[in-house]
Amino acid sequence: MTDIFTGRVAPLLCALVLLAFAPAALAQSTMIKGKVVDTKGQPMVGVAILIESVAGTRKLTTKTDKRGEFIQLLTESGQYRITATDEKAGTAQTELRVSLGRTSEANLVLAPATAANNDAKAAELKKAFEEGVTASRGGDHDAAIAKFQAALALSPACFDCQFNIGVAMLAKKDEKGAEAEWLKALAIKPDYAEAMNALSTLYNNQKRFDEAAAMSGKAAAAGGGGNADATFNQGIILWNQGKIAEAKAKFEETIKTNPTHADAHYQLGMALLNEGKLPDAVAAFESYVKLDPNGQYATQAKGMIAQLKK
Repeated sequence: MTDIFTGRVAPLLCALVLLAFAPAALAQSTMIKGKVVDTKGQPMVGVAILIESVAGTRKLTTKTDKRGEFIQLLTESGQYRITATDEKAGTAQTELRVSLGRTSEANLVLAPATAANNDAKAAELKKAFEEGVTASRGGDHDAAIAKFQAALALSPACFDCQFNIGVAMLAKKDEKGAEAEWLKALAIKPDYAEAMNALSTLYNNQKRFDEAAAMSGKAAAAGGGGNADATFNQGIILWNQGKIAEAKAKFEETIKTNPTHADAHYQLGMALLNEGKLPDAVAAFESYVKLDPNGQYATQAKGMIAQLKK
């Protein structure tokens, strides 16, 4: 069951992964589903559910059914805040990251006797967590760690706090510390795909290929077979092991899952180039440039397109 005080932020993986992830396809959709229970684990019926994007672009409402469950369809990925409100039991809130093509879950507990305290504690947690995110984005990694640790003290089940401490540690070149924090996050939430992907990338960079492959496989499974990022990571690991054909299959699988995964198109182009399939490679590089014209591989892709078309 998800801790009602667990904050959630968009994972700051840009410093972790080998290649940046592209935005999700606009044509895709997803959903948030969850359940609201009381302190005895009994479902709460008719609880008002507010689902709003942290960016402030969307606000949706629904209610729990006779099983205490709710479902809300979404067409935009991003960070969402879910608030459950009952006149007698008070309010509980959590945040989570929503990715198109993948169902997200938000389970909350309403405790009447502690509703006021819960609100105050949740506000304090949210403040500490957001200050940690701001510090991390500003490059002040020591301050970020301190803020996430403060949030973790308020909510020991805050797996995102643990995850982001690891992100800050990696930014400080402390790979051992980052690994330890991500493993702690997984101890709290065993199906935490973002932590698995981060560990997979770390192990790959350390040439611990067997561990990287195993962790990436777990991440793909945690995503219900549709986790494009995890599949892409598997392709990168295979590529670095010299298993080009197998890597190519993973890049193709990534694109099938998420056609707008720009870096998968670039890597597919590299694999096709390796096979001597030049027209197909050009098409893949052109797809990359179209999807991410200012991406980290844009200069290389444009250069190869020009050369291969001569």
